[in-house]
Amino acid sequence: MTLEQLLQYLDHHLDERFLDGDAAQSLAKARDGSHRDPIAAEILAALMSGAGADTPDAELERAVAVKAIGPVRLKYMKDDAPVEGFRLVEKTIVTIDAAYNEEALAAK
Repeated sequence: MTLEQLLQYLDHHLDERFLDGDAAQSLAKARDGSHRDPIAAEILAALMSGAGADTPDAELERAVAVKAIGPVRLKYMKDDAPVEGFRLVEKTIVTIDAAYNEEALAAK
């Protein structure tokens, strides 16, 4: 699955609007700090840097995607972290799993 496909899936299946424009625009906004949702921006930035995915067409494996956002997850697990950050990160991880499950089922 490409990073763009994953981001579109997340945007479609999460309650919050994950993308701020198309995938490329959202990634650029996450990098420069202008994304409308700072928590989603952190997740996007973590996916790019942690997975080495610099462009929307970069291939991204499930384990790499989940591992890439691990540091953001740990940040929002702290006692003083905003609960909405924890919720979005947890929902994102579950939704990433669902995206890859659907892809695997479609391939059969």
